[in-house]
Amino acid sequence: MPRRAGAAVPAPAPQRNEDRSRARLAVQLRVIAVGTRVPDWVDAAFEDYARRLSGSFRLELHALAPASRRQSGGGEAAKALEARRILALLTARDLVVPLDEHGEQFSTLELAHWLDLQRTSAQRLAFVIGGPDGLSPEVLARGRKCWSLSRLTLPHALVRVVLVEQLYRAASVLAGHPYHRA
Repeated sequence: MPRRAGAAVPAPAPQRNEDRSRARLAVQLRVIAVGTRVPDWVDAAFEDYARRLSGSFRLELHALAPASRRQSGGGEAAKALEARRILALLTARDLVVPLDEHGEQFSTLELAHWLDLQRTSAQRLAFVIGGPDGLSPEVLARGRKCWSLSRLTLPHALVRVVLVEQLYRAASVLAGHPYHRA
């Protein structure tokens, strides 16, 4: 049954004993982000939340150098070059989630529910953050679910922090940890 926009999403049900051993397997989360020069506070915040996620979720970051707009011949050519670099990092096991302003928006509880559903798959979750010109149609097409953190335009470095904080918050909901207070 389709859910109305803004409808409340129930918290994931507590796991039965037989499901707990499966859930203890760490879900591998990868963030593939275009951009290598970020402020120190971005790296510190990302590492802090990545450390907190250790347990049922493992997080790794792959930072890719942005393509030179001048050398590649403009924004579209640079985006195509970045797409080749991004796609080269992906495997058939990856469930790709591009972050794009036109993607679907989730509440924290909806994200937690979706992450809970992913625990049983053998796939890795690969969240992709594009460069200054966004993501190419090829990367967006490779995505299973396109996610928008906000309709606002956010700096790419800040997107890393918001993404990892929301992943941690959703994992906290699943663990019954009091970090998330709705």
